[in-house]
Amino acid sequence: MSPQILGVSSGASFGGVLALMLGIGSTFLVGGAFLFGLVALGMVLLIGRSRSGGAILMIVLGGVVTSAFFSALVSFITYIADPYSTLPSIVFWLMGSLATADMAKVAVAAVPILLGAALILALRWRINILSLGDDDAASLRVNPGQLRAVLLMMVALMTAGAVAVSGVIGWVGLVVPHLARLWVGPDHRISMPTTFVLGAAYLTIIDTLSRTVTSREIPLGILTAIIGAPVFVLLLQNSRRQAFIDA
Repeated sequence: MSPQILGVSSGASFGGVLALMLGIGSTFLVGGAFLFGLVALGMVLLIGRSRSGGAILMIVLGGVVTSAFFSALVSFITYIADPYSTLPSIVFWLMGSLATADMAKVAVAAVPILLGAALILALRWRINILSLGDDDAASLRVNPGQLRAVLLMMVALMTAGAVAVSGVIGWVGLVVPHLARLWVGPDHRISMPTTFVLGAAYLTIIDTLSRTVTSREIPLGILTAIIGAPVFVLLLQNSRRQAFIDA
């Protein structure tokens, strides 16, 4: 499930935009992104506790509501921001770019990203059990609610670090895991590290294209959306075709 769907990216975006408007440093940018990413995650989990639907469905619906709420707050910040000094940097950051990334930002963001990645990789075999369903997971002595909450918190942690450095770059977290699953299979012990490597390689290629296609750098979020949307449609068609063959 993508951070965009969960609403974590929108919450982290609001924290980053707020830090940019206040003119505070990169450390506070990461802190603001992480703080509001956690707030967004808390809202999603609170909505997800409703008994009116399945757990996954309620989390997705909670993500939609949370994303809309924080997107409105981001729009409000851009509306009141100074159009000459602050607004250009906010707009460019929201479209996603690595042009302003430096070692200071990377060093600050590396801590939450590496911590989250390490814990997710350590728990990847439990994700296989979680994919069996809550009842089967509980019978295998895995607490599905607790594990899901830990994984979502790690997603918020990693998203905050990434958003603080590059802004919002959509479609990577939605397309790349499906590509990795198509390539190496559904076993999360293999697909999870493959997703990390494939995502880094994909973003490096997109960043190279953004700097070389035209005389001016194209924001990464634009290219990932242009490329990611049709690729995701093709992946969905392939998934349906494979399901029909298996049936």
